[in-house]
Amino acid sequence: MSDPVRGIAAMVAACTVWGLSAMFYKLIAHVPPLEVLSHRTLWSLAFFGLVLALQGRLAEIGRIFAHRRTLAVVAAAGLFISTNWFFFIFSIQIGQAVEASLGYYIFPLVSVMLGRLVLGERLSALKWLAVALAAGAVALLTWGLGVAPWVSLVLAGTFGMYGLMKRRVPAGPVVSVTTEVLLLAPLAALWLWGVHVLGWGGIVDRPGAWFGTNWRDSLLLAASGILTATPLILFSYASKRLSMASVGLVQYLNPTLQFLVATLVFAEPFTDWHAIAFPMIWVALGFYSLESLRQERSARRRAVSVATSGTTRM
Repeated sequence: MSDPVRGIAAMVAACTVWGLSAMFYKLIAHVPPLEVLSHRTLWSLAFFGLVLALQGRLAEIGRIFAHRRTLAVVAAAGLFISTNWFFFIFSIQIGQAVEASLGYYIFPLVSVMLGRLVLGERLSALKWLAVALAAGAVALLTWGLGVAPWVSLVLAGTFGMYGLMKRRVPAGPVVSVTTEVLLLAPLAALWLWGVHVLGWGGIVDRPGAWFGTNWRDSLLLAASGILTATPLILFSYASKRLSMASVGLVQYLNPTLQFLVATLVFAEPFTDWHAIAFPMIWVALGFYSLESLRQERSARRRAVSVATSGTTRM
């Protein structure tokens, strides 16, 4: 099996886990979201730490701590991804999985705008059109439903900012994510201590302290670490073997599966306004993907041309 084929298989596996993960979190929807998030953080740290220990790469975390600026960026990335995790868990618990899938559909277009606004990247006319279509879809939903799809916007915005932070981290994805959850672990441990010892309830009026009360919930909460870490490791493996355009195209499998789970499994309402807005997003993503493929091919041709001219001069 060639490297690209392995990369596609790993990417499809990662996106399938992400896309179906809503069904897992639905199983523990009775556990307050902050409690689920805290367990997800701590068990992810344990799993990532074990993987890095087996690879002999734990020292790479120390290199991040040795540079204050890098550590600050990693800490900011950790806050964005933990916020993203929280709102995804929360969206499943409040029956907003359709809006969650919309958030991950528009995330690439939010990243494009962040690149333009923060990094000064130039956008082609087709990418501007894609962004305009996405903005129009969100505006249409806001007008039609009478409320902004705030879950979608928070998920897309936090994941976009997370990606922006990750661009500035000179470390591999597994090492950087391990450092992120390591920095968040004291907060997670403090929250679970408050839940189990002081009876903290968080933002929902629901009993907590579920870990240890029964085998089912305890195992599911512990498994959230594996569910978090495994697709990230698969994604890291795939991204080293595939072009960015290929990664981007396969990644749409994630929100597509989320959307199907929300509508077919959870039977969440899909209004006429959704039926108009979602195709607008899909068309926007089509424009974005076509332009990304075109730009990648153009860059590849330029690289070949430069290499050929260099060889000729030699």
